[in-house]
Amino acid sequence: MSSVGSSVESAVEDLGAGRGPSWLDAWIGANAGRVVAWRRHIHAHPELSRAEHETTRFLAERLTSVGLQPRVLPVGTGLVCDIGPDPKPGQRTVALRADIDALPLTEATGLPYSSTVDGVAHACGHDAHTTIALGAALALAGAPDLPGRVRMIFQPAEEVMPGGALDVLSAGALDGVDRIFGLHCDPRLPVGRIGTRVGAITSASDLLELRLTSPGGHTSRPHLTADLVHALGAVITGLPTLLSRRVDPRTGTVLTWGSVHAGEAPNAIPQDGALTGTLRTGDRDTWAKLEPLVHELVHSLLSPLGVGFDLKHHRGVPPVVNDAESTEVLRSGIAAGVGEQALSSTPQSSGGEDFGWYLEHVPGSFARLGVHPGSGRIKDLHQPTFSLDERALLVGIRAMVNTALSALQH
Repeated sequence: MSSVGSSVESAVEDLGAGRGPSWLDAWIGANAGRVVAWRRHIHAHPELSRAEHETTRFLAERLTSVGLQPRVLPVGTGLVCDIGPDPKPGQRTVALRADIDALPLTEATGLPYSSTVDGVAHACGHDAHTTIALGAALALAGAPDLPGRVRMIFQPAEEVMPGGALDVLSAGALDGVDRIFGLHCDPRLPVGRIGTRVGAITSASDLLELRLTSPGGHTSRPHLTADLVHALGAVITGLPTLLSRRVDPRTGTVLTWGSVHAGEAPNAIPQDGALTGTLRTGDRDTWAKLEPLVHELVHSLLSPLGVGFDLKHHRGVPPVVNDAESTEVLRSGIAAGVGEQALSSTPQSSGGEDFGWYLEHVPGSFARLGVHPGSGRIKDLHQPTFSLDERALLVGIRAMVNTALSALQH
């Protein structure tokens, strides 16, 4: 590992160098190469949700090496680690969160540190998130004085619904926390820029599974049975349309079908069929009302057609809704750590992110970290070719450390 770190140290450009505080400049100057080596190690050894045992061990070893006392979550993976003394009256506890799991994808980047695990890859940037949080933790551990406590949350299982954030909450890891912050790689932003937004930055994401049943029959006599394929088509086209007329379009509510299966023979009406899709919204109140509304609309579409149906509505994660005050704290931390030029606005995404569960309990803000090198095509998230500019690691550490300091003093 040390040889890997020394080989990359000179290639790491610190885009926020000289912005301080001085102890953070010193830590980054001494550890920039090591930071890249950590990320490459984690990238080469990805682990799926709730199987992040080696990643947890790797993090625990480095945290304990500087005198910290990380606590493994009761589920067996993921860590919580406090930095700083017990807060005095009037002092705060601020949380920084990173997700540590990988995706069930086969990497196709061709990088020398590509995944060594068949069918598993860090194609969403969680290796970078984890490395940034680890760097921030070790840097903060060496701070001369913290006016409060910083709680590091290394969360498992972000990639599965309803998300490992619920494991963190069940363990009481947010008890006593005043604000929480996090970030996510964004390959559409150039390295050195960080996107922030007040309000919803991601959407709620639910899974719909609809199964239809019919007596079946010959396609020459559809009037003697229930035409199941026709019924599937009615739902495929009708449900998104009805939702668009029953839900405020400003909520960003979107239903998209991902799979449909029914029948084999061209002259036989099948007896069963299945339809699955995702339903997303950027509005918390709308999310709470969608399940009964979807069931009502599916029933209205299918009742005239005579088919039976079973609808399973799997609620996923709530939208991530950044509050204004926390976002201002985050923006001040980014400006202090990287510079005003790093600040960028960012649109709401229809993607899901279980950071939203934390914001059901405490205020906070979530940002997008630019990882595009500035030239070449965008290598998007959740794709086998996803890659990132490693200069973003130091940008992220500077932003998160300064955000924590800003929040403690706010």
